[in-house]
Amino acid sequence: MSETVTPARETGTNEAAVPRRAPGLPGLLNRSTLLRHLVLAVLAGVVLFLLTQQLDPFRNFQLATVAAYLCATAGLTLLVGMNGQLSLGHGALMAVGAYTVALTQNALADRGITGNQVLPLSLALGVLVTMAAGAVIGLAAARLRGPYLAGVTLAVAVAVPAATVTFDEVFNSEQGLSVAVEPPPLSLGLYFPNERWQAWVALTGALLTMLLLANLVRSRVGRNLRAVRDDEVAARLAGIHVGRTQVLAFVVSAASAGLGGGLLALLAQSVSPGAFSLTLSLFLLMAVVIGGLGSLSGAVWGAILLVALPDLTHDSAQLVSLPPAVAQRLEGNLPLAVFGLTLIVVMIAAPGGVQGLLRRIGARARRRAPAR
Repeated sequence: MSETVTPARETGTNEAAVPRRAPGLPGLLNRSTLLRHLVLAVLAGVVLFLLTQQLDPFRNFQLATVAAYLCATAGLTLLVGMNGQLSLGHGALMAVGAYTVALTQNALADRGITGNQVLPLSLALGVLVTMAAGAVIGLAAARLRGPYLAGVTLAVAVAVPAATVTFDEVFNSEQGLSVAVEPPPLSLGLYFPNERWQAWVALTGALLTMLLLANLVRSRVGRNLRAVRDDEVAARLAGIHVGRTQVLAFVVSAASAGLGGGLLALLAQSVSPGAFSLTLSLFLLMAVVIGGLGSLSGAVWGAILLVALPDLTHDSAQLVSLPPAVAQRLEGNLPLAVFGLTLIVVMIAAPGGVQGLLRRIGARARRRAPAR
């Protein structure tokens, strides 16, 4: 007779007594979104830290500017690409954060409170004030759709710079405000490059922003944002509070823009209404569309384009000899024209933006790899 193998459950064997292997690091990374994003943020921080050691001061300043813009483009990607709300006023929200940081830094310096330890306080206050402004705009946006929403945000983009001119005793009108910024800490060395220190501060803010937004997108809140974007009626039937979700998207996006504006104020050590005009809002919107609205990676490409395209346009214009009057007229309008042309080309050649194009190239390469 053949022996019958009795399952462990029937014989009463205690399965809990069988030791289980602890999951390795790859298993933990697959299970925990937060841990995976933390590891990616740390790796990116190490790479950027090493990169700042090799770059000259001007390139470090450009890298810091990209990081400041990344905060704004990442928040705008969340709002427009993942929640479907159009905003033409994010430049004004950056201005709110920048002026808040400038006023805070100057007020603390007047009271003798100095040192780089006050930077987090100023930036946090800038984020909080901008969040409050975003909540007000979001409450109005939750009741508007399409061109009406665009009109409200456009009015904000025009009203905020105008307010800084009207209340000139506080904001110093068109001349703007200088920002009291301390030099790098003495612990870094007496001759430590200021641009490298600025890059470290801006990159820290950008990495924290990307880490928080990436986890938010992967959470239940992120799923609600996309559900509202895809179909508001279906989202409402599924139990999602549409208005609350839209206001939350505006608040988070405004907080990111406020941090980006505050970082720009620290980098330039001055803030004026001309730096946050309607043109900046248009640049931000075009940048996130060109980079790719579907993911936060597209916001990185958009921030890089915001810094690289104007410089390339300026260098290219200098190669062509033009009359002084024509050159002066093109100086302010040519970057916007180049951005518009780039947007048209990208929408025709790669509707998903730069990130969408790279994703398709990667998918095609993976399909061809087994065949080879």
